[in-house]
Amino acid sequence: MYGLPITTERKKQLPKKAVFAKFHLKPSQRDGFDADVSRMDIVAVLSPATLLAITAGESIKDIYVLAVQMKRKDYDGKNIVLLSRLIPQNILFALQFETDTQFAVYHSDRLICSAWMPTGEAKMALSGLSMDAVWENIVKSIGGIEMEQGNTLTQQIQTNEQRAKTLAQIAALARKMASEKQPRCKREYFEIIKKLKSNL
Repeated sequence: MYGLPITTERKKQLPKKAVFAKFHLKPSQRDGFDADVSRMDIVAVLSPATLLAITAGESIKDIYVLAVQMKRKDYDGKNIVLLSRLIPQNILFALQFETDTQFAVYHSDRLICSAWMPTGEAKMALSGLSMDAVWENIVKSIGGIEMEQGNTLTQQIQTNEQRAKTLAQIAALARKMASEKQPRCKREYFEIIKKLKSNL
C-alpha cells in the first residue's frame, strides 16, 4: 500500500466514537469532524522494527500511516490538525475521497498537503538512515519543499510561506497599478513592487 514495504503493513480501525470518548471532544468539534471524516484505519507503522537498516531517530521513534476516508474533498483542515494534536504520534495521513488520495502531515504547527492524485498512483518513497531523516524527507516530499543551504526544515517552511505571501502582495499591487490612472500613484505602486521584489 502506497508503495511502502510489506513489513510495515497493519490493519487496525480507529473508531471515531473511541476518539470522541477518549479525548472528550466538544459537540461542535464532533460535528465538524463527523462532517468530514467517514472512517480511519492505521494501515502501516514505520519504525526500525519494520524497516530494515533504519535506526530510531533522536526525536522520532516511529511513524503511523493513517488512511482516512473523507466525506468531501473540500474538507476543513482543522479536523486533520485536531487529529494530529490528539494523537501523540508522528502521522502520515492518506486522505481518501472516492478514487483520489492526498497525503498530509502536521509539522511545525502547519498542515502540509500534497496535491490530490488517483489512489492507484499515490506512492510514498522512503529515504533516510534514521526515523528523523525519514520523517523530514516525507514532509519535504509532500510539501514539494526544496531546502536552501543553512536552513532547517522548519526555517525553510517559514521562508517559503513568507515568499508566497510576498508574491501574492506583488500580484495584488501589480493589478492595482495596471488599473491606476494617475501617473504619480502608478509610480508609487511600481516602487513598492520593486522593493518587495528585492526582498525576495
